[in-house]
Amino acid sequence: MPVNLTRNAIAMMNSGDVNSKPLVQVVDIKLIGNSQERYRFLLSDSESTQHAMLATQLNEQVRTGRVKKGSIIQLIDYICSTVENRRIIVVLNMETIIPEYEIIGNPKLPTGSEPEANKSMPNNNLLEPSTRSTNNRYSAPAPANKAQSFQPTIQPAYQPPPNYKIQGPIMKNEAPARIIPIPALNPYQGRWAIKARVTAKGDLRRYNNARGDGKVFSFDLLDSDGGEIRVTCFNAVVDRFYNVIEVGKVYLISKGSLKPAQKNFNHLKNEWEIFLESNSTVELCPDEDGSIPRQQFSFRPITEIESAENNSILDVIGIVISVNPSVPILRKNGMETQRRILNLKDASGKSVELTLWGDFCNKEGQKLQEMVDSGLFPVLAVKAGKVNDFNGKSIGTISSTQLFIDPDCPEAQGLRAWFESGGRNTASISISKELMPGGSKNEIRKTLTQIKDEGLGRSDKPDWVTAKATVVFIKTDNFCYTACPMMIGDRQCNKKVTQSGPDSRPYRTHLGNSFPGSWRRNLGMLGKGNVFVEI
Repeated sequence: MPVNLTRNAIAMMNSGDVNSKPLVQVVDIKLIGNSQERYRFLLSDSESTQHAMLATQLNEQVRTGRVKKGSIIQLIDYICSTVENRRIIVVLNMETIIPEYEIIGNPKLPTGSEPEANKSMPNNNLLEPSTRSTNNRYSAPAPANKAQSFQPTIQPAYQPPPNYKIQGPIMKNEAPARIIPIPALNPYQGRWAIKARVTAKGDLRRYNNARGDGKVFSFDLLDSDGGEIRVTCFNAVVDRFYNVIEVGKVYLISKGSLKPAQKNFNHLKNEWEIFLESNSTVELCPDEDGSIPRQQFSFRPITEIESAENNSILDVIGIVISVNPSVPILRKNGMETQRRILNLKDASGKSVELTLWGDFCNKEGQKLQEMVDSGLFPVLAVKAGKVNDFNGKSIGTISSTQLFIDPDCPEAQGLRAWFESGGRNTASISISKELMPGGSKNEIRKTLTQIKDEGLGRSDKPDWVTAKATVVFIKTDNFCYTACPMMIGDRQCNKKVTQSGPDSRPYRTHLGNSFPGSWRRNLGMLGKGNVFVEI
């Protein structure tokens, strides 16, 4: 049966229409991009064609064959943007009407000029070179007898009816940017705005590099469609927005730039990251929007953490069954921090260690210890915990981690019901190797000869043993060096320095990079004949 495409759909969309939901045909599909999967369509209304970019959340429709060359589709949500002086339709949502159909009509690329007007034109180069080369892929060479072909010819300029002229302000960028879902964001959009809730806000960090000193902070957003994205601010932009952003508040954000997310530091499920600039706008929405959730979790059962990759970021929820005291730890940069270890278990029959670092120890950690000591076993939800496979599988906090004690969510309610109905007395198997407080990581005793003969400590992962030995020699001539005491951001420089002259400041002994923290604290107690345990 014949299919009637929406007449003049291409011209209408180029004129700013975003509401007609036209019926168009996919003339061609091309996979573009090296690092990220993106698809470019050539859309037709049977008379004209126009390039279109497919939003990444719709890529699955191409991969599964639901949309292919010849498909008849209806555009549900779309915008038309100018990229490098060319108009490109960005398809945000669509519906496949007919999966496969023969090419309808003889569509041509629009040029905006009539054939009769060629005489008054200085030349016929109205088609940009890039447009011409693109069109050649869809056309056949002109035969010698000048028979009809799929050549790019100049079509009459479409004059939109009066009802489309009201879209002029949109073309002139005089109307406010349209609010779009976070999953629909892509670099091909000229103007956009998102309405989202701040779910996390990072600390203000200072850095130093070849270009000088700087400062940076970031925050995470969640919208009503469940889309998440990270926003980052640098230097002068930090001064504008750091005190404006509050966790839990809803904001209208626009005029930022989109760049690929750095997955080493960004765990959110979005391939893009927003960078705010000097002309960016961040407006607080005074009215609470109940359609935007306050937080979004993707909980993994503890039993699945056992097979999770090292350094992966995930969400986990469990009952806190034990909390160890907070202890000081000396970092590699010479700075001291706090560490607290607690244990979580869930209905999967497994338990896991959760290591809290820094401020988490004194805030949530102290509250959890008081609750467990008083006989309460709270539910703890961990957002963005980092998997560690050292000494078994465990979870650790990072700067973007969030902890929620007894959260109001279905998973927490189900876990509480399980615990009270018998889960309290159910035995669980730890996927982390438990450590005795103050004890070594492994109670396997070895002599120094055994350590040498068995080649321990030579593999990629450390071998933990307990050895009892006597110190017979201490090398003192170059076990340390004079280090620079200057602070760069939150860490000490520690680079080696030398005395520049007889009147300069005397050498200072600095152990910053010479020994691990546990040795550094005990170095003064070492002496010939002393016996020490655990090497």
